Amino acid sequence: MHITSLYRYPVKGLTPEPLTQALLTPGRCIPWDRAFALRQGDAVLDESNPAWISKMNFMCLAKNPGTAALHTHFDENAQTLTITGPHGTLSANPFTPDGQSQLSHYLITALGPEARFGAQGEAPKFHFFPGYSFCDHKTQVISLISLSSLAALEEAVGAERDKRRFRANIYFAGASPWTEFSWLGCKLAIGEVELLIQERIDRCAATMVNPDTAIRDANPVKELRTHFGHIDFGIFAEVTKGGTIRPGDQLTLL
Repeated sequence: MHITSLYRYPVKGLTPEPLTQALLTPGRCIPWDRAFALRQGDAVLDESNPAWISKMNFMCLAKNPGTAALHTHFDENAQTLTITGPHGTLSANPFTPDGQSQLSHYLITALGPEARFGAQGEAPKFHFFPGYSFCDHKTQVISLISLSSLAALEEAVGAERDKRRFRANIYFAGASPWTEFSWLGCKLAIGEVELLIQERIDRCAATMVNPDTAIRDANPVKELRTHFGHIDFGIFAEVTKGGTIRPGDQLTLL
């Protein structure tokens, strides 16, 4: 088995960024994965001590399919987040109050009527908290998808399902379809790195969105249930031993 591609998603719900390598740290996600998010104005989030809350409290593909039309690039060295979409291009510093205000305004405009405001008129707000990840899991994890399982889904439905619908960090090849579900509780080695496989990933309406057109044009959740009797696709894993991973690296079940 080997890694075919590696991604991070700097802004929750927005563009995947392909990586040539990633330095993993025990107990942490891929650096800058879901590091930023737009909190909806009706969501309750303690900014002084942020705890995990559901993705439905944020701008996300499950609720806001049109955001797939926004293309982002995060440059950590220049401390710049660039968003390009139907409303033009914005480059701003996502770490400063001024930059976060600019990003909030841009994304509120992009959301249009899907931007939600609180009972007292609280507007959606762009957030970054050092060391925090706005991931769908309550702890920081790495997500993996087997391309063999994707091929099995495509064969069952008789149509292509772009892997980007499933927003994984690691896509890998070389395993039998669905065998990854038998790895729960096991460790996976990628060179010096070790991952503890924690659970299957249950899927939601975000997978309905075509990453190229931003239109809901398929229903992988229904397809998985109909053809395979579940709605799971991919696995979550915790980094237990750190190091650098790259596309092409071999995966070994320990």
